[in-house]
Amino acid sequence: MSSWIKMIDDSEADEDLNLALNQAKTPHGTVDNVLRVHSLRPSTMIGHMKLYKSVLHDKKNTIPQWFQETISSYVSIINKCKYSYDNHWKNAAFLINDQNKSDKIKVVLESQKPEDYFKGKELALLIYAKKLTLYPSRFNINDFKKLKLEGLDDGEILEANQIICYFNYVNRSINGLGVTTEGDIVGYYAN
Repeated sequence: MSSWIKMIDDSEADEDLNLALNQAKTPHGTVDNVLRVHSLRPSTMIGHMKLYKSVLHDKKNTIPQWFQETISSYVSIINKCKYSYDNHWKNAAFLINDQNKSDKIKVVLESQKPEDYFKGKELALLIYAKKLTLYPSRFNINDFKKLKLEGLDDGEILEANQIICYFNYVNRSINGLGVTTEGDIVGYYAN
């Protein structure tokens, strides 16, 4: 079972669901369970897909893709969302394209000690990710000023904010519906 709720098979899909499934296809040509779990409500599948692509796959983003995926992985670790972590760490490691570097980063993320590897802007964004994930009401103007002091511009802060917020949304959706990677091709990028 790949989720606790019913997921409609392609062979049973009506016109609206077929449209949503076509929009949700990965580069592998499949629909991952994180999106297929919306099959009972195709409009939420379409909305989810649009949000995902705008947050992580917009060509205008300025945070490097490997670090976008690293932020995604860190939020998923904090939320104990195995599904997202498995997928997005695989993406991060692929984009880092350096086994030694990705191994070191994985250790500090999993131990939730990013300061043992990262510094500057990257560390500031990972601290932001953790605080916004665990204590959103405690984030204040002084925390924001720390991001600015590290040299982050408002656009980079917005990009990171949206990645963090999206993964808090999707981690809760996945964990709350019991979504697994069963039947999925893990990772966005083709080998």
